[in-house]
Amino acid sequence: MYEVKIEEHFAAAHNLRGYQGQCEALHGHNWKVEVVVRADRLDDTGLALDFQDLKQATREVLARLDHAYLNELEAFREHNPSSERIAEYVCAEVARRIDREGVRVHRVTAWESNRAAATFIRD
Repeated sequence: MYEVKIEEHFAAAHNLRGYQGQCEALHGHNWKVEVVVRADRLDDTGLALDFQDLKQATREVLARLDHAYLNELEAFREHNPSSERIAEYVCAEVARRIDREGVRVHRVTAWESNRAAATFIRD
């Protein structure tokens, strides 16, 4: 099994509805997003997945989030845009673009600060 990992960034505002604390108020983060893809084999050029393909797919997804008020996006109207939900959303959206036989998004981590992150892992 091989793993390919990239990191990208986006900035956005959100608030956590129903949260009892400061995060209930509107605030923003500069998120770092880490995407890990697993592949069970290499292609003829020796790659599990071209980094450029993974970066492009991830950038397309993050472009929807960048400089947005996340609570207003369809994906987060019913559920808070927590780091956990952001990681899950990015995972699903990147997977739609790059998953294929033998290649699959395995996990996504959304870092909301240098010391706090949440990871969504696909089974």
